[in-house]
Amino acid sequence: MTSGRPVKGFVQHYAWGDSHFLPQLLGHAPDGQPWAELWLGTHPNGPTQLADGSPLATLTGELPYLLKVLSAAEPLSLQAHPTTAQAREGFDRGVFADPHAKPELLVALTPFEALCGVRPEDRTIELLQAVGADNLAQVVAAEGAGTAMQRLYRGELDSASAVQACASSDRPEAMWVQRLDTMYPGDPSVAVTLLLNHVSLLPGEALHLTAGNLHGYLRGSGIELMQASDNVVRGGLTVKHVDIDLLLDVVDPTPLAEPVMPVVDGRYELPEAGVQLIWLDAGEHHTSTGHELALSVAGEQLYLAPSTEFVASADTFVVTSI
Repeated sequence: MTSGRPVKGFVQHYAWGDSHFLPQLLGHAPDGQPWAELWLGTHPNGPTQLADGSPLATLTGELPYLLKVLSAAEPLSLQAHPTTAQAREGFDRGVFADPHAKPELLVALTPFEALCGVRPEDRTIELLQAVGADNLAQVVAAEGAGTAMQRLYRGELDSASAVQACASSDRPEAMWVQRLDTMYPGDPSVAVTLLLNHVSLLPGEALHLTAGNLHGYLRGSGIELMQASDNVVRGGLTVKHVDIDLLLDVVDPTPLAEPVMPVVDGRYELPEAGVQLIWLDAGEHHTSTGHELALSVAGEQLYLAPSTEFVASADTFVVTSI
């Protein structure tokens, strides 16, 4: 038995999306389109509707979070998100669409690959030396990964030599460089990926992406929870607009030693937004504490009003306050 009000999320058909995962989740036949993201929330770029077609916001007001299912058949852009102060200042100048930061987490629903944060420099030097990208390794050793990134993006370092060095390596990072270079030849972001953590997630494992984290999702399907913002600064690996100056202002080059977030009792916390994603097993009971959204692995999309008694009929992700 479940309690909750059925809702209908908003599907985004971005070009990188997978054509099967989301249609199957939602009980639709694949139609040949890329189904990239399902949005559940009140953000104006993809508002959720009640069963009668009225906006969910008529019940909840503007929700401070956004729940998504993402399914990538092709790599997404290399990107970062601003801090709250940067978002507010950029919104006032017309640079950003929202005056809010966009901290987020992603929980893998299938095997999932991503680039997430700057790799510790000793490990980056080892990788670069192993693939034969010696010039880039020397710059990282002498000046740090952050400076190396800036110099690659500014054209002060030859990114082509690092890319070419990867052609004879079977390291996963090098093989992704080969693939990305085929897709985006001459893009310095291809070489920049060598400075980032390459992460392979199993279902249930997760990433926590704070402001300034340079990242890119490579392939797989997962569920995302984020503050209700659509602020993205792209550096490359895309045909969309890129802004290198803004990206370098936003990126935090501090090395991230452990990109995979710890998970306790099926709870994935996003403290910057004051919410968490909880994973309920089928049959598990839950009482909502505020305006909550729920999504089951069977495709059920629900709104839970405050103090709603809920019993999961299938494994279900629910957004609740921390």
